[in-house]
Amino acid sequence: MTPQPGYSTYDDVLTGKCPFGGSTVGGVQASPPTLSDWYPDRLRVEQLHRDGVAADPLADLDHRAAFATIDLAELKADITRLLTTSVSWWPSDYGNYAPQMIRMAWHSAGTYRIADGRGGAGQAMQRFAPVSSWWDNGNTDKSRRLLWPIKQKYGAALSWADLIVLTGNCALEVMGFPTTGFGGGRRDAWEADDATYWGPEHLDMTRAGSYDDMVDRSGRWTAEPGEPGYELQQPLAASHQALIYVNPEGPNADGDPAASAVDIRITFGRMAMNDVETVALIAGGHAFGKSHGAVPAEQIGAPPEMAPMEAMGLGWHNPVGSGNAEHTMTNGIEGSWTPNPTQWDNAYLENLFGYEWEQTRSPAGALQWTPSDPSAPRTPDAHREGVSHPLMMMTSDIALKVDPVYREVCQRFLADFDLFTREFSKAWFKLTHRDMGPKSRYLGSEVPAEDFIWQDPLPVRQHPVIGGADLERLRGAVRGAGLSTSDLAFTAFSSAVTHRGSDQRGGANGARVALAPQKDWAVNRRTVPVVAALREVVDAFNASGSARVSLADAIVLGGCLAVEDAAAAAGFAVEVPFTPGRVDATQEQTDVAQFQWLAPVVDGFRSYEQPDLASVTDVAPERFFLDQAALLGLSAPQWVVLTGGLRALGCNHDGSSTGVFTDRVGALTTDFFTTLTSTDLQWTKADEAAGRSTRFTLDDRESGEVVRTATRNDLVFGANAQLRAVAEVYAARDGGQRFVRDFVAVWDQLMMADRFDVPSSEPSSPAAPRAGAARAA
Repeated sequence: MTPQPGYSTYDDVLTGKCPFGGSTVGGVQASPPTLSDWYPDRLRVEQLHRDGVAADPLADLDHRAAFATIDLAELKADITRLLTTSVSWWPSDYGNYAPQMIRMAWHSAGTYRIADGRGGAGQAMQRFAPVSSWWDNGNTDKSRRLLWPIKQKYGAALSWADLIVLTGNCALEVMGFPTTGFGGGRRDAWEADDATYWGPEHLDMTRAGSYDDMVDRSGRWTAEPGEPGYELQQPLAASHQALIYVNPEGPNADGDPAASAVDIRITFGRMAMNDVETVALIAGGHAFGKSHGAVPAEQIGAPPEMAPMEAMGLGWHNPVGSGNAEHTMTNGIEGSWTPNPTQWDNAYLENLFGYEWEQTRSPAGALQWTPSDPSAPRTPDAHREGVSHPLMMMTSDIALKVDPVYREVCQRFLADFDLFTREFSKAWFKLTHRDMGPKSRYLGSEVPAEDFIWQDPLPVRQHPVIGGADLERLRGAVRGAGLSTSDLAFTAFSSAVTHRGSDQRGGANGARVALAPQKDWAVNRRTVPVVAALREVVDAFNASGSARVSLADAIVLGGCLAVEDAAAAAGFAVEVPFTPGRVDATQEQTDVAQFQWLAPVVDGFRSYEQPDLASVTDVAPERFFLDQAALLGLSAPQWVVLTGGLRALGCNHDGSSTGVFTDRVGALTTDFFTTLTSTDLQWTKADEAAGRSTRFTLDDRESGEVVRTATRNDLVFGANAQLRAVAEVYAARDGGQRFVRDFVAVWDQLMMADRFDVPSSEPSSPAAPRAGAARAA
């Protein structure tokens, strides 16, 4: 009998041998080595497409409408009942889950960092690697699993991200603390984050994710505590890999409170918190619950991402005793800060400043502090009746007493408990909502009426949206202002490109490109005379009749008209969508220090690099450019087409011709792509910096004549295989019309990225981008 295809003999069929012509299977889809193993330095362009619609089972859901169906009072009542209903598989401390739920919510939100807006509670990334398995998140998996019956009840209408934060609020409230409010509307992620840079330290996960392997600070600091030049690497906020904030035992786990205070100020500052907010969060959070250190770290099992299949996503198995309750192990420090750990009061600060503290060790061996006075108050055991323990402080608590600024804030809170309560309430609200963007994105009946400066508030529009004949009159006025196509496009793009999808900050609405600090950025200097000219247009327009328009709308309209004119110059008639309704922010509504974080180190779209880039980083410019594209929410094709269009429009920050591969600047041609892919030309290094070339010349192969100049952020679209594949589409003979159409679509997407007042512009909407139809003129 003839063997079946893939089998060596008929006997192989009968004995069930592997049909691949061998007796073993070495790997399957995604088994290592993968591309990142073979080519660790490759530009991972595919990361632009992570967590897309294909991964989202709720992609068709109207999230706002779904959230509106929730009875918030009923939901909060359900959460409150859960908090005081202990279960045997994970008993609550003190008969109340509230303290551990505060920790869960705090750690979910506490990953936020101001430098790039990543982290935070907005997508419930605490459910996924790597955050889910960080040492500092030990046993937060139990908190989320306890919440599953509530999530199951409310289904798609209630995201995990909203549930985690709301549970933190309910936990505070059930212990007598008045919260500032709650805004819903967060949308869950659906896959692990394999792109965010959490630090350079490589975790040796072959040892089951033990403390010594995970908690590492060896690569992120420029010096040791107390030494000159002691700085934390950008864009990081946490002091250690696998921690949310700082090591509670001190920077080097050596119990140095003064050094701990330095780390606290840097870390909380990177989270956009000032000194008052920092003290309020630490002192307020430590008013509740306890820390767990009953068992040495080396006895604890693997984190969730490495746990065995039968653990069903739960990690940190504890084999000692019951494995929970009085045997619980989390961060290694054991004890509570107050005599009543489930009641809001000022006992934390009263104890911290009312007693002297001396170092001791927990049962797990962690360094902690205990009152030197044996008559100091004690705290009840969390599970055993009639048992009490000495109070506990961490080195990071003693730091508030040692640092003169923190100490002064603490003294104010000690003298005025109502002030402390207000400041903690506001700081908690900021912590849990900082990554949500403007208040207009908040949903629900508990959204506070007050505007906070960190929300980047905008004024309420006081006039109807411009349209009809008035809009046509404005179009004519902008076109008649004597501004070039290139300048109009550059200014509109500069106004919009600050938007980041990570924390929904920046963008064209508000016209903050005309305000400090943005107007003073080197990359924006070219916008200053254009903004001044457009302001004159707006003032004259608003004085000439009843219609009103904002400077923000005029800036964007100018860019849209420029794109229309550029398309026409290339032979295509196109209508670029323009949606008016923007408003102008004031300088008082703009936190200069917080907006300064939006200033680019590298802006590849406008051919800008920080002047001393090579001296402050060894990260290649094209990696910054990829990061910028990711923050803008661009796909690889959108990144390619937007760059090519901006080069054609002459949108370099300094007006230079670098990367502008055309003699028809201001016409929306595909010259950038045809030049980039030409085989008649060759690229030559023009310099060398930090071990790599950053400038290049394009030379004619035959004559050797220099034809063009470029940077790495131009050549990457021809050198990277994935980007080149897209560039070739537009470089082809039939690519012109597609290029114009796609550029208009991504231009409109960018101009509308922060228009949360327009429902179709809400981030993550499955709706396709709006675009005008390009047709041959």
